[in-house]
Amino acid sequence: MISRDELGIPFVRGGDVFELAAAQGEVTAHDRGWQIEVDRRRAEGTLSALIGQAGLDWDVFARRARLDDTARRAFDGLGDEDRAFVRAYVDGVQRGMRQSAADADAGPGSGSRSGSGGAAAVEFAELDARFGERAPLDDWPDHAPLGILHVAHALFSSFPSLLWAEHVERTLGDAWVDPLTGGDDAEPSSGSNAWAVHGSLTESGFPLLAGDPHRLFELPGVYQQVGLACDEFDVIGLAFPGVPGIAHFGHTGDAAWGITNAMAHSVDVFRERLRRVGGGHGEHPRVEALGPGGWRAASVERSLIEVRGADPVWVEAIETERGTVVTDLSPLPDGEFEAWSVRMPARAERDLGFAALLPLLRARSAADVVAAFGRWVDPVNRVLAADRQGVVLSATVGRAPDRAHVERRLPLDGRVAGPVADRRMPRAVAVDTIAVDANERPTNPDVDLGRAYAPPHRARRIRELIAERHPSSVDELAPIWGDALLGGLDEWLALLDELDELDGLDGLQADALRARDELRAWDGVMRTDSPAAARFAAFREELVARVAALPELERLHDAHPFGAIFDPWMGARGRIAAALPGLLHTPALANRRDALIRDALAAAATRPAEAWGDEHRLLPLHVFADIDGVADPGRDLDAPLSGDGESVRCTGSTPGVTRRSWRGSVARWAWDLGDRDRSRWSVPFGASGDPASPHFADQLADWVAAEPPRVAPTHPRPPAASDLDRTEPE
Repeated sequence: MISRDELGIPFVRGGDVFELAAAQGEVTAHDRGWQIEVDRRRAEGTLSALIGQAGLDWDVFARRARLDDTARRAFDGLGDEDRAFVRAYVDGVQRGMRQSAADADAGPGSGSRSGSGGAAAVEFAELDARFGERAPLDDWPDHAPLGILHVAHALFSSFPSLLWAEHVERTLGDAWVDPLTGGDDAEPSSGSNAWAVHGSLTESGFPLLAGDPHRLFELPGVYQQVGLACDEFDVIGLAFPGVPGIAHFGHTGDAAWGITNAMAHSVDVFRERLRRVGGGHGEHPRVEALGPGGWRAASVERSLIEVRGADPVWVEAIETERGTVVTDLSPLPDGEFEAWSVRMPARAERDLGFAALLPLLRARSAADVVAAFGRWVDPVNRVLAADRQGVVLSATVGRAPDRAHVERRLPLDGRVAGPVADRRMPRAVAVDTIAVDANERPTNPDVDLGRAYAPPHRARRIRELIAERHPSSVDELAPIWGDALLGGLDEWLALLDELDELDGLDGLQADALRARDELRAWDGVMRTDSPAAARFAAFREELVARVAALPELERLHDAHPFGAIFDPWMGARGRIAAALPGLLHTPALANRRDALIRDALAAAATRPAEAWGDEHRLLPLHVFADIDGVADPGRDLDAPLSGDGESVRCTGSTPGVTRRSWRGSVARWAWDLGDRDRSRWSVPFGASGDPASPHFADQLADWVAAEPPRVAPTHPRPPAASDLDRTEPE
């Protein structure tokens, strides 16, 4: 049975977990058919067969990383109940996709796809028209949901940043690695907030949990609000479309949880030396990799990528004893090759953490939640869990290599280093007041598993807001979600103070002095209507441009050797912006800092008056944005946004490149353990992936306002066990 609230959010009920999984798959196919088909193809490395050359770079990476094979192996390693759970979900997806296609083809214009979901999604029809042919939609294999979850995390770890560090070291030298890779506290594109308030501090006497995950603003959204109920449990939460159950954020009535990224070094990167041997008589040469034990044969798979509207492309996937080679091969003078491989825990252990999904749905306590996450794999996450008995727990979960003795700043040399065992995660810690997680460096060395963490701004600010406002219910959290104070404001204003102290303002024009005064008087809040916020953005952009143009950094703009899929991590301007203002204090720039700041301030002062929201607007990322000849469904969703990359209200852009916000809060959630129906949730767009649906973007206004609506109690919920425990005798 499927019911929906006024926002079109589905609440699904089944007789048992398998009937429920099938119904969840069916409703997901209807609501997000286009999205899950794209993600399935991403896992398989067949996206180009659907969307043409725009999918080629991803397909090359997916096949090199062997994402689909990893998902297949992980599915085969599941227990019987977990495999049946996944199969039931796939059966439901198939039913939903086929029914939608049948409904569309039975209507007007039979033979062409048109409709509201599943295989009838309008994107399929538009691509058919664009390429002049109808692309067949294949049946889903049983392991497809595991591939979709793998896709969601394959590039979510720190390993692309290690490749960036390699590029810095090769182009500029080792002295620049720390300043340009963020050192300890400036990992770009990081994000997610979560906080817990113990029941002793709340109005109801029960704990509350809240937060917001930060990812790319994908359209349709990366999370799907859903209710899942059967004879065993009744759960609400945010699901990954294409994956059964609820992984990251859920409330079972008795227990609730939410996660943030632990920023752990979970994926080892190895610099590989490769050579080709043999061949001839029509045979491909073998590939060998040099490791600690000498040259060893590597596994090689060659496959043909079908590209819609273009010629097919061959790709070679190499796997060494250390991991899959995910980059291009760079020729060396001696006829050998250099490349970089990654050891992903999911592949090394044939486990994608799916064994956690059913126990999470069945969790009746915070301890149950933590125990379920004991089966989690990658990425390493921080979990906040709470229950109706008043227990609040903080835990770090997942698997990461035990390299505490190894400096994790550059890829390892595969000639001398190899894989190591994963470390054991520490026990959960009880929370008796508040807890905040925002990707910052942890104070507990036992869970310090990374190197480059997010700056401490968001975590510090959330603690300040909780201390100031004492929120005692989920109805009082909007000012936290919506807080747009610039992270690191003091560091930026200190640059202007240094000019004062050094008489660096001598000779500046009056408009530059006025700009300096405007910034020093500014409250630091990145509001859409703020001219001072726009002036600050102009100053930051001018500073990025000047630093990026320095002769000392010229080679940083050189082409990198890793492959096109890694271009977003290798943009010099974006990386320089992420490293400011700390980069200005590196010794190599000490004698240039004052002139750079003066010139940037003077240039910013000449910019026309504007408000921050004039250009700082939402940038929804739909696949169609990269395909010529089709209309991007997100083109009219460019709402002006308050906030910035490291404010609590994260709306990240790339200073010096674009003010459009492409990353930020992809959901907001607040779980009330006293009364689940008082909980709140929202996503940036809507429940439906169909651009013609009234629920395609009907949550956008509430999301922009940072005011998530209440969860709608659309179906009866059986009494929780803790409710029964509290019943007074007659």
